[in-house]
Amino acid sequence: MNNNQFFAEIIQGNLFEWTAQCWQWNNIPQFGSLVVTKHDNLDIFGIVHTITTGSSDPIRTITAYQKTEEELLRDQPQIFEFLQTNFTCITVGYQEKNKVFYHVPEKPPKIHAFVSNATAEQYQQFFASDQFLHLLFNVSAQTINLDELLLALLKQLHAKKILDKSKFYDFIETFSMLYKHDYQKLKIFLKRTHHAFEQH
Repeated sequence: MNNNQFFAEIIQGNLFEWTAQCWQWNNIPQFGSLVVTKHDNLDIFGIVHTITTGSSDPIRTITAYQKTEEELLRDQPQIFEFLQTNFTCITVGYQEKNKVFYHVPEKPPKIHAFVSNATAEQYQQFFASDQFLHLLFNVSAQTINLDELLLALLKQLHAKKILDKSKFYDFIETFSMLYKHDYQKLKIFLKRTHHAFEQH
């Protein structure tokens, strides 16, 4: 799928967080990835923090068949027709007239607005600054495992060759300040980032 191709549609949302449904249950964004939707002249950015796949029909529950996916597609392809995948994003900023703003927009994304993966250019523009971290920390405090989300995000940026040493040090400095200079937490997180980068 082309990076700027729409693949999902918003079904619920507010200023700080929104949920979209994938048009195909198995065509989904990555955890920690940057996605984009529109509201009028705004491109609203979100970072994916939750992905859920299940039955679209409350009457049809998902059952374990003890078969591989290939066997199920051959013997019972109809069961895949009732699968759906939803994902939820934290709003981390928006773009208006080619300028990125690292705060919540005045309007939430529209219901039924389409969602696309951020393009390589949008990744470069958005992550040119670490100001998004402040919004991510404030919004996510009570809802998600922020360390896991930040680790996934760093892996995305590393894989896309956006995260050079300078940006990584800026990220860690801001991370440290937002965690009120919790040395032990920072030390553990740094060890995990090194392990994650070794996998790419």
